Amino acid sequence: MNKKVIEITPGIEPLYGTRDENLRLMEDGLHVAIDLRSDAIHVTGEQAATERVAGIFTDFDALRKSGVNLHNGELNGMLKLVIADPAVTLRSLVETGKQRSAGVKRMVQPRSPNQRKYVEAIEQSDMTFGLGPAGTGKTYLAVAMAVSALVAKKVSRIILVRPAVEAGERLGFLPGSLQEKVDPYLRPLYDALYDLLDPMKVDKLLESNVIEVAPLAFMRGRTLSDAFIIMDEAQNTTNEQMKMFVTRLGNNSKAVITGDLTQIDLPNPKKSGLLEALHVLDGVEGIRFCHFEDVDVVRHHLVQRIVRAYDSYGKAQQQLPLPIGEAALAGAPLVAGSKPLPKPQ
Repeated sequence: MNKKVIEITPGIEPLYGTRDENLRLMEDGLHVAIDLRSDAIHVTGEQAATERVAGIFTDFDALRKSGVNLHNGELNGMLKLVIADPAVTLRSLVETGKQRSAGVKRMVQPRSPNQRKYVEAIEQSDMTFGLGPAGTGKTYLAVAMAVSALVAKKVSRIILVRPAVEAGERLGFLPGSLQEKVDPYLRPLYDALYDLLDPMKVDKLLESNVIEVAPLAFMRGRTLSDAFIIMDEAQNTTNEQMKMFVTRLGNNSKAVITGDLTQIDLPNPKKSGLLEALHVLDGVEGIRFCHFEDVDVVRHHLVQRIVRAYDSYGKAQQQLPLPIGEAALAGAPLVAGSKPLPKPQ
């Protein structure tokens, strides 16, 4: 075992996290013991692990002195990445984040290993699917990457698409302009835009159609070139709609498709275009599928536990026998060993 003593420098305290949660994260992830004393921090463990902890403290101090102040949620996520991959450091993450975020209000920074794979997939692939539960950052990171590409002039426009299932896509019956009709369905995308860019700039880009919002139905017949295209809530597309959308891609364009297969609102969930695309497009060169889990939830810690609870409940429900009425209609046994109810004559 190796012991390393790290001197406490002024301003280092934010690295500890709320109630020392970041210290506990380092202990659990790197299998070390951290003893926080009044004048120093004593770290005990394997030499490689204690040196990595010391490196985290050194990087954080250097970043703080250079004017980089990381808030706790962001810092906690970055520490998870550093702990998961010995080749990653706090400084390298900040540098990469700065490059992605030039001209953007917030630093575009993944907070979990799966988020990092997702961001890298978007950078390297022409089409990326982000699949997982609410709160995992799949939509926000897609919009952030789109804004980054637009600001860097890698594309000339952003196109935001979402199937308006609640309105059956019969938007002609709704009052107002096209934008007013689809606004309620695209609100999460707007929220991300306003979080990343100055509101006045967002409004100007919307007015000039550099950022375009449209219901999925309006994509038919178009070729989308020199654009960053995002389709959110893709689990609510039909097979025909999904095929139509993925074949819209033009030259110098990139598409990100996000969805949650546990939240399908279609009358027949088995006909989800996203579900079919998982099988049809698997292995196609230029397409990447990224899967998120409840551990990737970056909202309030409670949301992660809620997602996990619902998953457990759903799995338990699948094991239960059908209620009497449903079992009778299905012709299924009410309980193990029983016979189906006779069908009415």
